[in-house]
Amino acid sequence: MRAVRVLIPALVLLAACSPSGHSQAQTPLPAPTRSVPTSALGMRQSFAPVVKKAAPAVVNISSKRMVRQQVDPFWELFGIGAPRDRIVGSLGSGVIVRSDGVIITNNHVIENGQEITVSLADRREFPAHVLLADARTDLAVLKIDVPGGKLPALAINDTGDLQVGDLVLAIGDPFGVGQTVTNGIVSALNRTADPSGSDASSYIQTDAAINPGNSGGPLVDMNGEIIGINSFILSRSGTSSGVGFAIPAALVKRVVETALGGGRSLVRAWLGARTQSVTPEIARSLGLATPQGALVADIWPGGPAAQAGLHQGDVVTSVDGKPLADASGLAYVISTHKIGDAIRLGVRRGKGERQAILRAEAPPASPARDERVVGGRNPLQGATVVNLSPAVADQYGLDPFAATGVMIVSAGQGLAGQAGLRPGDIVKAVNGRKVGSVAQLVAALQTGSQVWQLTIERDGQEITGEFQV
Repeated sequence: MRAVRVLIPALVLLAACSPSGHSQAQTPLPAPTRSVPTSALGMRQSFAPVVKKAAPAVVNISSKRMVRQQVDPFWELFGIGAPRDRIVGSLGSGVIVRSDGVIITNNHVIENGQEITVSLADRREFPAHVLLADARTDLAVLKIDVPGGKLPALAINDTGDLQVGDLVLAIGDPFGVGQTVTNGIVSALNRTADPSGSDASSYIQTDAAINPGNSGGPLVDMNGEIIGINSFILSRSGTSSGVGFAIPAALVKRVVETALGGGRSLVRAWLGARTQSVTPEIARSLGLATPQGALVADIWPGGPAAQAGLHQGDVVTSVDGKPLADASGLAYVISTHKIGDAIRLGVRRGKGERQAILRAEAPPASPARDERVVGGRNPLQGATVVNLSPAVADQYGLDPFAATGVMIVSAGQGLAGQAGLRPGDIVKAVNGRKVGSVAQLVAALQTGSQVWQLTIERDGQEITGEFQV
C-alpha cells in the first residue's frame, strides 16, 4: 500500500453533538517553575511556557454547506422520491494573528462553506466571514467581531532562520475532542509537492503528530510564534505517521497582508520563464557539482525574466542569497514577494556565475478574460468559458507556455455538463475550426449544426469527440 496525501479536516454531520459533563472543584496546586528545553537534559523539563502563550490563540473552525443528495436512479424510474438537500460540515483549526479577530486557516477547511463558526479557546463561539480564500496556497483569512476586549494573537515568524532539527509544536483540534498539542522537530525544509516546478510549493516537514482536524492550526517554534500552518500529511491509514507538512510563515504572512489590504485572492509574482529542476543527468551535462537549481527552458517575451537578462539554458542557483533546491522552490520564493519587489538571483551561465535583478510583476491578463456563459443549442451550452492568459493560467495552476485557447471554468447544468465536459478542459477546435478566443468560440458555435465535433485538451492530452444535440 502506498502513502497518499491526506488533507486533514474531520468531516462531521450537522447532527453531531458534544456530551456535557460535570466536575468538582479542586484545590489548585501551586504552579511549578518551568522553562523551555534548551539541551538534552532540558528535555526533562516542559513545553508548558510555549503552550501557555500559543494555545489561547488557537481556534476551532466549523464550516457547513448545503448539498443535494440524489435519489437512487432505480427508484426514479418509477417516479418515486426526489433529490433532497442535506447539510454537511467540516471541522478544522485556525489561529488568531491579529487581536481584532483576524484568523488564518486552510482553504480546504472552509471551502464552499455557507456558514462558518469559530470557537475560541475559552469556548465562546462567533460567526466568521471570509476576507480571502486562495485554493492555490490552501490558505484562507477569516474575520470575527468580538465585542469588548482584545483577543490573544500569535506573531508570524518569517525571518527564514528555521533549521532542520528545531523543536516545534503542532496545536489544533483533531477529531473535535478539544485542543491538543503535539511536539516534534523540523524534519525537512523546502519540500515540494511537485519537483517538476509546475507547482509553487515549498513545505516544512515535521514529525509532530498531525491528525484529522489539525488542518489550519499553527506549527509554532519555541518562542510561541507561527512558523507554518499545518496543511496535510502523507499516510497509509489516514492518521498521522510522522510525515506532516506545513505552509511556511513567509507565504502565510503574504496572504494575511493581502487580505488586510482588501485583496480577495493572492496575486502572485511570476518569473516569466518556464523552468525545470536540475536532475543528476542535467548537472553532469552542464558540469555542475550538485543537481540543484532551476534550469531556464523557455522565456516569456517581455516578461520579468527577459527584462532581468535571463537566457534559455541559464541555471538559477540562488534567490536573495540563499541556495535554490529546485524549480518548484524558485516559483515559491518568487510568489512570496510583493509586486514591485527587486529579487536578487544567482545565475550560472556556461562556466561563469553572475547576478541578475528580477522585478516582481503580476502575470499579464492578456488577452482579456472575456468570461461568458455559452448559450444556444450546442454541446457547450451552459458552460462558463474564459480566454487563457498567463494570469488565468496562474489562477488555475496551468502552464502559461502550454495553455492556449479557451478554458471551461464551469460545466454548468446544461448540455455541457451532460456531455461530460469538465472545469479545466481547454477547447481547441469546433467542427475542425480552431478557436483561440472566446469570441472565436462563440462564432464557431453559431453554425446551427446538429452533429458537433469538439476537440478539447484535458490533462495534457487532446481528445476529439462527436456530439448530437
